[in-house]
Amino acid sequence: MADQELTTTQVAERLKAADVTVRLWCRQGRFPNARLVEHPRGDYWVIPESEVKKFEPPQMGRPSKQSTANKAATAPAHGANAALTAAGRAKKKSKNNGKK
Repeated sequence: MADQELTTTQVAERLKAADVTVRLWCRQGRFPNARLVEHPRGDYWVIPESEVKKFEPPQMGRPSKQSTANKAATAPAHGANAALTAAGRAKKKSKNNGKK
């Protein structure tokens, strides 16, 4: 039996997402078997129902920050930032005190 094809509006209702977002996912290739149907009144996407069932929407928001322990472990031991020691920062600060 052939898989039923859904429009972006139908998929948006099922996934509780905006229609515009579903079209973006289609353009990005998140639905590999979605196809663009050309129509005189405007092109539209159709998506196989089986892909909608197994689709996992991407996580919203920014990725979480690394913990400070991980940052220290992955930070380079030398380089431009390491060159500014406490004495170097103090010297730089005293140079800039006269300037506003």
